[in-house]
Amino acid sequence: MTTRVLTGITPSGTPHLGNYVGAIRPAITASQASEIESFFFLADLHSLIKAQEPERTQRST
Repeated sequence: MTTRVLTGITPSGTPHLGNYVGAIRPAITASQASEIESFFFLADLHSLIKAQEPERTQRST
């Protein structure tokens, strides 16, 4: 049985250790497992709603 995993990242701000430990490293591990079908996306719209600095959002997306 194949497990499907969908995850996204908001491209607002600089990636930090918490991003790596909480999302990036587990996503890489899942993508290498043959029993897991992984899908990844950039949540640009979410960053537009959440970010308070339009210039920074523009640079990040």
